[in-house]
Amino acid sequence: MPRHRALASAALTLALVSGLVSACGSASTPDTAGSASGSASGQSGLVVATTVSPLTSIVAAVAGDNVAIEGIVPEGVNSHTFEPEPQAAELLSKADLIFLNGLKLEDPTLGLAEANKKEGAEIVELGTLALPESEYIYDFSFPQEEGKPNPHLWTDPTYAIAYAEIVRQKLTERDPANAAEYQANYDAFVVEANKLADAVRADQETIPDGQRKLVTYHDAYAYFAKNFGWEVVGAIQPKTFDEPTPAEVATLIEQIRTEGVPTIFGSEVFPSAVLEAIAAETGVRYEDSLRDDDLPGEPGAPEHSLLELLRYNYRTMVAGLGGNPERLDALVFASLPDTAYYPQ
Repeated sequence: MPRHRALASAALTLALVSGLVSACGSASTPDTAGSASGSASGQSGLVVATTVSPLTSIVAAVAGDNVAIEGIVPEGVNSHTFEPEPQAAELLSKADLIFLNGLKLEDPTLGLAEANKKEGAEIVELGTLALPESEYIYDFSFPQEEGKPNPHLWTDPTYAIAYAEIVRQKLTERDPANAAEYQANYDAFVVEANKLADAVRADQETIPDGQRKLVTYHDAYAYFAKNFGWEVVGAIQPKTFDEPTPAEVATLIEQIRTEGVPTIFGSEVFPSAVLEAIAAETGVRYEDSLRDDDLPGEPGAPEHSLLELLRYNYRTMVAGLGGNPERLDALVFASLPDTAYYPQ
């Protein structure tokens, strides 16, 4: 945990952050060695392409070992700014189903998929299908005038279930012979996701009254906050995904002081010296270990899953806001199948 240091004034903080290098970063090149596009497909013969690792994890849990699944976006990169490498076109040209989040999250990958998909292949935008337009959330990072709603539905387990149901439907349409297995895998995923939702609902009751308030690096919890009764006070990463301006930093500092937020949450993948400086200026705790799209552990390990990522983030947020995450800490997920390829 960074030490809290008292800065002389907000002006000193603004001077500190004004020259920082952007934490968003640029896209890395996927490692395609051993990927599904170059290997035998699953038992059904279906080849499935996915984008970010949370979606890949959901698809893998429902598909089991019947389908060859390959992700496109490497774990630990900014999915909003990711530009797929040309070799991704080969995978997209072979895939029978291409699962994206949609809601304007992966427009470059969507464009590449539309240009290269084979005849009969289907592009499925999970978020766009799961979320009615009337329920789109626009906010400081995703303003309505930009036309891009907040796309982070998967940080809420109820939407993860909605994604899994769409995946089950699409796999069953393509491979009815394995419909019973897809249904069983989906049912198992629902049980585990509901266990997670129940645990966070119980643990969040231990947070002191009025303290379910989030200040984060990345604006990824809007739908979770709405459905679970939290408040997103602010996020340091603005809509441009560049460094925040001094005025934006000053506004966030004032919000933190006004709201009495005890902890602000950064990202393990994208360390933010801006948040660290804001924490020092306001005297609050800075917790820098929230995970974005980088699943815990290594691919193939039991903990390498969306549900484990969410469990870690929730328990970190509950503890950071003064609660007791005992239910989340005690939670044990049943093993779900995952034979997907995750680029690193």
